[in-house]
Amino acid sequence: MTRILITGAAGMIGRALTLTLAERGGEVEVVASDLHRPADLPPQVRFETLDVTGADPMRVIAMVKPDVVVHLASIVTPTPEQGRDLAYRVDVTGTRHVIDACVANGVRRLVVTSSGAAYGYHPDNPVPLRESDPLRGNAEFAYADHKRQVEEMLAEARRAAPGLEQVVLRVGTVLGAGTENQITALFRKPRLLAVAGCDSPFVFIWTGDLARIIARAATDGPAGIYNVAGDGALSVADLARRMGKPVRVLPAWALKVALAVAKPLGLTRYGPEQVRFLQYRPVLANDALKSQFGYRPEKTSAEVFDLWCAQAGL
Repeated sequence: MTRILITGAAGMIGRALTLTLAERGGEVEVVASDLHRPADLPPQVRFETLDVTGADPMRVIAMVKPDVVVHLASIVTPTPEQGRDLAYRVDVTGTRHVIDACVANGVRRLVVTSSGAAYGYHPDNPVPLRESDPLRGNAEFAYADHKRQVEEMLAEARRAAPGLEQVVLRVGTVLGAGTENQITALFRKPRLLAVAGCDSPFVFIWTGDLARIIARAATDGPAGIYNVAGDGALSVADLARRMGKPVRVLPAWALKVALAVAKPLGLTRYGPEQVRFLQYRPVLANDALKSQFGYRPEKTSAEVFDLWCAQAGL
């Protein structure tokens, strides 16, 4: 039996993963951890309160003695009340605490959900991006910057503690039932926004696929670094066509001016730097996921998007 500790188990992916692993019965023992106990936690799953920003990782990992730690705890889009400081403490400082606790307590494998955002939003990004391409997460985007720093820590841990196996998953845009975030808010607009001269392609991964990928990473999958996305990519024009919505195309300079005016007035939380997020979206190659990791996503990016639209009433 493999004992698996999950951080961030109360989140959307954490709950899906916990259910997926719990279905394996006696093959694995699952210990879920987060700030609050998930309401739908299976009765056979043990729960431990864990705040990654403090001393909890060392205490809980020493007590649970897991074979594998799956580290999901992260803040993708902090609210204005949370701010970037909390996001940093959870994403970067929290990951450091988890790595240190794993090394100190002889954990066999660490699985970490990174992000395609770690590659950064740059005009010269290769299309598609492969795992060997440099990580250049933009400093102006908290999530991209933090995931880059997390991966730098993981790379250092691979050198300093080679006995700790790592599976690093660079995940594309996740969509599933009930997914609502900064990106899905764009899809709900009456007209989709596009930047002139940019296709702004999106790659999606279904929550069901992602849960199964992480479950494989925590059990019988190979160590390594893998991009995680469904086959194919969809431009803003493709997305609009699938939803039957018009597209409003604006030049980058006009969007930057508008955001520069609107943010100080409190009309938006985003500044001119956000235009790069729309212009240069990372497109992830999933060849290694299929050929080396041994998992072929059940749904393509287009199928994931269509499913989300249907569930969201769009």
